[in-house]
Amino acid sequence: MTTIFPEDYDPKLSVRETQEAIRYIRETFQDEFGKQLNLSRVSAPMMVDAATGLNDNLNGTESPVSFTMAGMPGATMEIVHSLAKWKRAALGRFGFQPGEGLYTNMNAIRKDEELDNFHSIYVDQWDWEKVITQDQRTDAVLEATVRQIFKVIKHMEHEVWYKYPQAVHRLPDAVHFVTTQELEDRWPDLDPMERENRIAHELGCVFVKRIGGPLKSGKRHDGRAPDYDDWSLNGDLIFWYAPLKRKLEISSMGIRVDSAAMQRQLTAAGALDRLELPFHQAIMNGSLPYSIGGGIGQSRLCMLLLGKAHVGEVQASVWPQATIDACAAHDIHLL
Repeated sequence: MTTIFPEDYDPKLSVRETQEAIRYIRETFQDEFGKQLNLSRVSAPMMVDAATGLNDNLNGTESPVSFTMAGMPGATMEIVHSLAKWKRAALGRFGFQPGEGLYTNMNAIRKDEELDNFHSIYVDQWDWEKVITQDQRTDAVLEATVRQIFKVIKHMEHEVWYKYPQAVHRLPDAVHFVTTQELEDRWPDLDPMERENRIAHELGCVFVKRIGGPLKSGKRHDGRAPDYDDWSLNGDLIFWYAPLKRKLEISSMGIRVDSAAMQRQLTAAGALDRLELPFHQAIMNGSLPYSIGGGIGQSRLCMLLLGKAHVGEVQASVWPQATIDACAAHDIHLL
């Protein structure tokens, strides 16, 4: 996807007003989100030791930014892609119990990201994780949690409308659920991302379930690392974003792998060598709690609520000069 420039775009807020709105949204959302899901805020690392296996491998093709450090000769540090695995380990280390969880401000660098209106190499999100019991590893628990998150986002729409009525972007009133296989059955000739565009346009807000494993066609809807989400109990929360006339993913989340799902998915991914890593051994021997978790994009949420045309309007990242100039010509002011 290349950069889209909406016709007659009006940012509604000045750059300074936008900065104030960003602070308000981020501070207000995290407090309400933590309260509704019973999550405590914790501090989290920006980098991890590569040998721990804690970094998020994303689709398995992206390489992390890495470096060595004088204080740990022979070790390689990696800037995180996300904290998907770290959070689950932290739940066990900090002694969280079923029904309790954590969230953190996650800052990451994904240097291989293709840049467009929604994608930057700088990723800022609320990473969260919550302890569940084995018998809560169900579709019903997944959907109930999605509805909780949607409720908080809708609450934020009203809060933003109260402070910035001229700028708030109105959201749909309900979230719907659909599986990746249902999308393939309905639109077999479309690629998966276009299927998501179609269903988001039709329903307004949709949670697309079961991402990672092969569909009946033998193809995957989208890539997922094999060692955190259970591919049968995960998904993406997507809104139809009218300002750009396409879908906007706000959250990727899921119930996490147990030992059986870990073994099955690592086998499918040809990645059984990861079982030698400490995190993966902890899953296999049952020493980490069962959990559900995900990430909610901070800049994307600001973009969604304020009707912005480019993620660079709500976060400070790095962009090609040609992109900066072209955006400025269309009244899109990148921070």
